[in-house]
Amino acid sequence: MSNCFILLAAGKGKRFKSNKPKQFINYINKPLFKHSLDKAIKSKLFKLIIIVSNIPIKNIKDKSIKVINGGKERYQSSQKALDFIKNKKFKNVFIHDAARPNFSIKLLKKLKFNLKNNKAVVPYIKTKNSVKYKSNYNIKNLNRDSLLFTQTPQCFDFKSLYDLSKINKKSITDEASLFVDNNEKIKFIKGEENNFKITIRSDLNKMKIKTFYGIGFDIHRLIKNKKLYLGGVRIPFHSGLQGHSDGDVIIHSIIDGLLGAMKKKDIGTLYPSNKMKFKNIRSPNMLSPILKILDGERYYLNNVDINLICEKPKVSKYREKIISSLSNLLNVSKNQINLKGKTVEKLGLIGKEKAIACEAIVSLNYYV
Repeated sequence: MSNCFILLAAGKGKRFKSNKPKQFINYINKPLFKHSLDKAIKSKLFKLIIIVSNIPIKNIKDKSIKVINGGKERYQSSQKALDFIKNKKFKNVFIHDAARPNFSIKLLKKLKFNLKNNKAVVPYIKTKNSVKYKSNYNIKNLNRDSLLFTQTPQCFDFKSLYDLSKINKKSITDEASLFVDNNEKIKFIKGEENNFKITIRSDLNKMKIKTFYGIGFDIHRLIKNKKLYLGGVRIPFHSGLQGHSDGDVIIHSIIDGLLGAMKKKDIGTLYPSNKMKFKNIRSPNMLSPILKILDGERYYLNNVDINLICEKPKVSKYREKIISSLSNLLNVSKNQINLKGKTVEKLGLIGKEKAIACEAIVSLNYYV
């Protein structure tokens, strides 16, 4: 696997008009650049992923990901990344702009396939607009069928691209320009309409969104000599929740809410209590496959609102720990999670501290 993915995220994005560079603004529930990073990782096509950024990026634990400083201009950032890998013996290099978060893994694989017999492969789309060209005071009509609107990611034979980049002395807007300027052959393939570049704020709303809601509920008895887990957090308490799993009612209700919003039946269908392989399973391990379904079907968690119903333990004491845990498990920011504590005024099993219940409402965005 001698492929390297270079993610250019060092631009200032002046036209976006934000105090924060646009590649770090929140887009579909995570930083803009992270959409491209996550797809590169998920594709399993790359031995090394380089993020070029002039802002420190923290919490990168994957050793296959390196962060390096960029230049003042895009072409300088690209050159720095190419110089960084020049002695690492990569055959192919993919270069992508972080401002294009909506490309598909299918496109990545299509690019790689076409690179087998070519030194440069570039995606493009056509325009439906009539096009004019202004030169001084003259205006000419152009044949739109001959126009290619190129996109990234673009992929290249590394040596070919590196050699052209080293002799380049001018600013370029993409690496395909190096091949065009030097009369080198490029294989153009059909790109994707959704792979548009986020340039100004209104571009954030180009993707069509549908919103779906789901409700989850769970209740378990409290029993002695068992650990209590709530939201993935071990809570010091005199009893734990009885169940085939660890009984974590918060995570169970969130799972049911997610499944409901996706119209995927319920938690008992996926994790039946008569299957011994699920005996004593930790609830975070039950949640993980649900999140893979979520990601694979283009859903994104918008928010979750949780009611934990119990007399004790007091939710206020553990709220921040539980929210932090859920934030990590769900891969969303803390401000997308709300946790409320409710009592039942000493009524019933819950009022007698013999059970804990939870309900959760989740909101999912689906990007058409």
